[in-house]
Amino acid sequence: MAQILDPLPPEQSGNLLCCYVNATSKIQIARICNISNWYFERVVFPGQRLVFEAPVEAQMEIHTGMMASAILSDTIACDRLAIHEPSSSEFHTDSIGIDTISTKPMVQSINTKIENTTKPLKIAG
Repeated sequence: MAQILDPLPPEQSGNLLCCYVNATSKIQIARICNISNWYFERVVFPGQRLVFEAPVEAQMEIHTGMMASAILSDTIACDRLAIHEPSSSEFHTDSIGIDTISTKPMVQSINTKIENTTKPLKIAG
């Protein structure tokens, strides 16, 4: 479950489980400022996934780290970051024991054939 260091205010109802991924090569700061009586701010490293709970009306600000500062680079409604968990009716019990993982290689094999790639230089004359 989500790590909650700063619990949501008790008057908040209708919370969402959300996920944000830092797909950049820079450190980012994820901050929610529009919920009264609640402070949420996390550092998100490049490639890191941040899972958190937030009220439906929350807006996440993404600040991208620069040399000695951070620039507001995006504002995202948390309902767009919501993780939709499948209901128990969506699970199929008849597929237990069937391996659904594809056995096809994800990368083509490297050609390891050794051949002479040098050719004599032709002199024009």
